[in-house]
Amino acid sequence: MEKQILIIAGEASGDLNAANLIRAIREINPAIKVSGIGGEFMRQAGVKTYFDIKDFAVMGLFDVLKKLPLFISLKNFILKKIEKEKFSAIIFVDFSGFNLRLAKEINNKIPTIYYVSPQVWASRSGRIKTIKKYISKMIVIFKFEKEFYKKHAIDVDFVGHPLLDITRPIMAKEEFLKKYNLPSDKVNILLMPGSRKAEIINILPIMLETCQLIKKEIPAQFIIAKPKNLELCLYQDILKGSNIDFKIIEGLTYDCLNIAHFCLVTSGTATLETAIMQKPFVIIYKMGTLNYLLYRPQVKVPYIGIVNIVAGKKIVPEFIQNDAHPKPIADYVLHVLHDPAMLGEINKNLSQIRLLLGDPGASIKAAKIILDFIS
Repeated sequence: MEKQILIIAGEASGDLNAANLIRAIREINPAIKVSGIGGEFMRQAGVKTYFDIKDFAVMGLFDVLKKLPLFISLKNFILKKIEKEKFSAIIFVDFSGFNLRLAKEINNKIPTIYYVSPQVWASRSGRIKTIKKYISKMIVIFKFEKEFYKKHAIDVDFVGHPLLDITRPIMAKEEFLKKYNLPSDKVNILLMPGSRKAEIINILPIMLETCQLIKKEIPAQFIIAKPKNLELCLYQDILKGSNIDFKIIEGLTYDCLNIAHFCLVTSGTATLETAIMQKPFVIIYKMGTLNYLLYRPQVKVPYIGIVNIVAGKKIVPEFIQNDAHPKPIADYVLHVLHDPAMLGEINKNLSQIRLLLGDPGASIKAAKIILDFIS
């Protein structure tokens, strides 16, 4: 019988991980049919998508409430699809708020596989009961996650982090600098203010003020890595009137990282990308006050940055919410850039992170596990 998979991702990083997973699955079994919920990366991988994730981006409880009718409509659509189609399995990729509720509704009617775990080890630990009851198989990308799920007697496999296979520049440094008219004699400060509109609105202004302070002290070039899913005008409106000439570069994050001397990074997947590229950076995060007051008590780990969580200690400074002030951020950046010994220590710590992420080949390992599981 022909195998059919339904795959659901809801954010840019999940869309990318899902796309690479599907390519790996089709490398092993080219005949497999795949459809689902995703974005441009999944469509490029040949997945038939029913809804586009660009409409799903939320940040905090109030954003979720605004989009609740959309999520209800999406859930009902998927449940009807499952009733009509004979899917061999459904694969959830991150997007836990939606995916775990959907898993409950599916109620084990078909095998459910979760790739890229919800961060139940960090917050909302009650979700572990939902996972145990409604998820057939967990495939995780961090070593400590495997230990966590095994402790709860959940079927789990660790495959390593998929970013290890894709985090590399396309161009040589000199070629990239020349293409974007970037002077080679300046310090390149890279801004990665997030992949959601709300993140850009909350965090880019802090980064802008930080850059203004840095510019007073050193001859620096400031670059913004822009994801393809966000409009250019979003950045231009925030930067309007700035005395800094920011270079905004779209869709070439790893090339931007490759030429960076220091990075200002929003908490999330970008922190791991920066660590893998072994670039010194700080983690910055700020959300609406009410959202933060609701979210913070649920967090059970001492750090917000996944790099620090993986390391088991704070190796990268975190400037979060009320601590996200431009002056201390700029002071730290300048201190690091003027201290070769500190740069060496940071590089050593980031090398260790790379080792803790496992071996390359996560997507193909996950694909083999999935195909064995549904055979």
